[in-house]
Formats: sequence, structure tokens, C-alpha cells
Amino acid sequence: MMLSLLVPKARAGAGLASRLARTAPALWQAAQWSQLAQQQKRTLSTDLRSVVAEKIPAQQERLKEIKKTHGNKVIGDVTVNMCIGGMRGINGMLWETSLLDPEDGIRFRGYTIPECQAALPSAIPGGEPLPEGMLWLLMTGEMPTQEQVAQVSLDLRKRSALPPHVAQVLAAMPADTHPMTQFTQAVLALQTNSEFAAAYKSGIHKSEYWKPYFEDSMDLIAKLPAIASLIYRRTYHGGNLIEAHPELDWAANLSHMMGFDSEGALELMRLYQTIHSDHEGGNVSAHTTHLVGSALSDPYLSFAAGMTGLAGPLHGLANQEVLLWINNVKNELGADPTKEDLTDFVWDTLKNGKVVPGYGHAVLRLTDPRYTCQREFALKHLPDDETFKLVSLLYEVVPEVLKQTGKVKNPWPNVDAHSGALLQHYGIKEANFYTVLFGVSRCLGVLSQGVWDRALGLPIERPKSVTMGVLEDLCKQ
Repeated sequence: MMLSLLVPKARAGAGLASRLARTAPALWQAAQWSQLAQQQKRTLSTDLRSVVAEKIPAQQERLKEIKKTHGNKVIGDVTVNMCIGGMRGINGMLWETSLLDPEDGIRFRGYTIPECQAALPSAIPGGEPLPEGMLWLLMTGEMPTQEQVAQVSLDLRKRSALPPHVAQVLAAMPADTHPMTQFTQAVLALQTNSEFAAAYKSGIHKSEYWKPYFEDSMDLIAKLPAIASLIYRRTYHGGNLIEAHPELDWAANLSHMMGFDSEGALELMRLYQTIHSDHEGGNVSAHTTHLVGSALSDPYLSFAAGMTGLAGPLHGLANQEVLLWINNVKNELGADPTKEDLTDFVWDTLKNGKVVPGYGHAVLRLTDPRYTCQREFALKHLPDDETFKLVSLLYEVVPEVLKQTGKVKNPWPNVDAHSGALLQHYGIKEANFYTVLFGVSRCLGVLSQGVWDRALGLPIERPKSVTMGVLEDLCKQ
């Protein structure tokens, strides 16, 4: 205990360190070893919950200091356009797990997508990152080791079995019910086993909220591949289910239980689930999950609410819209159109008052790195695929057309412009199901942030609304 207090911190300066080393070398060496042991313990621990627990006190103090020192600091202005334009550009919520940079794209705990691809453990040498590694990163802020990721995979497998009543709930619904409706209902059905709801009812202290919230979140994350594959098989394959593989990782098991076992399909699912995992807190699904969670609704209720937002055409259905549009291109121009014909088709789309789906983004001002890494995957695994070639030609055509309109801030492709083409290549052709895959991945980010919302004691969200009359009066002042 005394040794740890004597280890010089960086802020104490080199003077204290050098004096201690000169005057008490044995004590200094012991202190060094103590500090190294603590660092190794943190680094080598494979228990995700204990690593999160270790980090919470420092982050609680950090937030207290920000509030105490800078609580009244102005961090932005709000214009009328922001108020009536979907609150875009308003700095209005705390979200630790990721941050969207206009130039670099999404940063997961500070790391770009290329950095995550290089540093996160993979299932095969040189392969795509394992989503379990992304979960560790989002929860802790640290890049995990292979052993830590393996332990997360094992933990999720142990938690993955569905209670029988979930299948019964789905069986009571028509088989042609939209997959996202089934997905949300299945998540709600799991709520009967919520540890957080039970703990809150029993009077748990608010400082302990994060613990049952963590357990619920891990349970829900673990069960989502089974839910998604159950929905897929009952909707498109007559209810002929495939059992989970006892050794596959989280994303690969999702692909396997859906019926796709090729190495390329498994790798694609790992990539897909990793890059869709989080996109800061302002998008509809993330914000909704956070908002409902701020009322101390448990992770099942909060996530289900977020998924109803993800099901909207302007959010999670975007990749489906892209694929439908590409199929229209094929129907009109054939699978291998000329650049000139494709340019005319894009102009006709715009002149008819429609948008080109998959292009543009509210924040990004360059090509979405999630698009880029999917393009690299395609170049590596399916360079001659017919749809991929068309997607590549669109990449040459659409931005130039959008620039010429003079009305688009960001003419570059986003993640949705590519994902459908990859899924189709590996046989996942049911576009209505794509948003479910998106929803499975999004759990990693929003539930990790939910754990931290409870650990940091963030309050219920309650922004102020105004009427048009109030806006008119304010503008007269």
C-alpha cells in the first residue's frame, strides 16, 4: 500500500523520481516492481467486468472535475436552423465509446478503422478483426490481447442460449412479419430475465447500477446472433434451424447459424459486425437507446427502442435502399453499363426528385472509411463480382455528378453504398434482413456506452422544446 503511494506519477515531475532513486534505491526499485506488477495485472486480466470496474473510479473523478471546473463553460451556439433541422450540430450529449471526425471518419475510443484493423485480434492470420475485440475496446478504451478476446468469446458462448419463450413469441407472429419487427419483439421478450430491472426493484444503490446493467448487456449481446439467425431461418428457410457451433466466434456463429459457412462469409460477418458497431451518439438508434436508458429502463427495453429507430428508411434501411437502387440500374442499363449511360441515369434520378442512396453523410466530408475497408475486402476476395464492379463504377460517377449540382456538402459514398453488394455475393440476398445484421452489430457500441452511462451516473435526458411562436419572439429580440 505504501509502495504504491511512493511511485512517482508523471505529473509529479522528474525531480521527485530522481531524488527517490538516489536517496532510497531499494525502496525505489520495489516501488517500480509494484507499479509494473499492477500494470501487468491490468493488461493481462481476461475478465472484462473486472477491467471495467478498475477503470470506473478514475473516470468518475474525471467527470466530477469537468463539471466542477468547467460546468458553466459555453461549448456552442444554437441557431434556428439547428432547432428545426433535427438538432444537427448541437453539442448536447456525452458519448465516450466513439467520435465521428469529418475527415478521419469514426474513431473507436480514439482509433480509426485502419488502426483497429491493424491492432485488433483476428480469427485467422491477416484476417478481419473479431468483434469481441471491438467490444473490449469500447468497454475499456484499451486494445485487447488475443487471450482477452478469446475469453470474451467464451463468455458470450456461455450466455448465448435463448429461453424457450423467445421462440414461442416469434412463432406467434406471421412468418412474413418484417424481420426488424420480429427482432425488436424478440429483444423485448428477453426482458423477463433482466438483472437490472430486478436489482432496481430490490433497491440497489445507484453506485452499483452499472453491474447488473453490464450483466444484462453481455447477456443480450451474447443472444443476438441466435435471435437474428432464428428470424432469418424461420422467415426465409421454413424454420429449418442450424445449431450454434461450439468453437466459432460470435460473428462467425451468426453466419453459420444463418447457413453461410464459407471462409469468405465468416470473414465478411466479422468485418461487418466490427465496422457497424458504433457511430457516436447522435444517430437515431444510438440516441434513442441512450435516451430511454437515461430513464433507467434496462438494456433490453433501451436497445429495443433503439432498434425501432434503426428500422426507419432514413437510418438502418439505407443499405437496403442502395441495393434496390442498384438493381434498378441493372434492370435499366444491364449489369455492365458504360460510364456515360450510368452518368445519365444518376442525373435522371436527381431530376426526378430522388436521391442516390448510399452517398452523402451528415458529418463526414470525405469517403466513409467504412466504405473504403469494404471496398478493400471486395478487391481481395471478390474482384470480379458483377455487382462489385457496378458499385466501383458508381464510385467514379456519382460524386462528380453530385459536385456539379452545387447542393451537396458531401458527395462521397458512405458505409451503405457497399455492404449490400458484399452480403449478396456470399448468398445473403434477402435485403429486408440487412437491417437486422446492422442491429446486431450496433449493440456493441450502444450497450457499452449504456454501461458507462450508469457507471458515471448520467441523469435523465430532458432537452427544452419551443414552439414556432417562441422562435419568432426570440428572433425579434
